[in-house]
Amino acid sequence: MLYSETVMDHFRNPRNVGVIENADGVGEVGNAKCGDIMKIYLKIENGIIVDVKFNTFGCGSAIASSSMATEMIKGKPISEALTLTNKAVAEALNGLPAHKLHCSVLAEEAVKAAVKDYYDRNNLPYDRALFPDCSSCGYCRSEERD
Repeated sequence: MLYSETVMDHFRNPRNVGVIENADGVGEVGNAKCGDIMKIYLKIENGIIVDVKFNTFGCGSAIASSSMATEMIKGKPISEALTLTNKAVAEALNGLPAHKLHCSVLAEEAVKAAVKDYYDRNNLPYDRALFPDCSSCGYCRSEERD
C-alpha cells in the first residue's frame, strides 16, 4: 500500500481545517507551480498555541501533513512548535512515499512561517536561522519533482 492508514485518516478526516479570524500569526508556503500551498493560522495566548487552523491546496499527502502538524503543535508553547520537523510529521503519519516527503517539509515551513509572522507582528526578537526561506530550496522548481 502506498499510503499508511494514518495518512488516509488525516486526508479523509483532516483536523483543524479552517481560518482563524484575527489570527496572531499566519504562515503561507508553497508554490502554485508545484500545486501545494499551505496556510496555517495561529491563536496564541501567553506563549501557548491555543488554537491552530489550516487551509491547504494540494494532494492528499499535503492535506494529511497539514492536519498532523496542527495536531502536533496545538496546546504547545511556541518554542516547542519551532522544534517541529518534517521528519517528525512524516513519522507521525507512519511514513510518506519518498516523492511526497516535500509535503511534510511544507507543513514544517508553514508552522515556522506562522510563528515568524507572530514574532514580526509583535516586534519580538528571534533567531533568523530558525526560519529557513522556502523559496530558496528550489524543490518546487526542480524537474525531479514528478
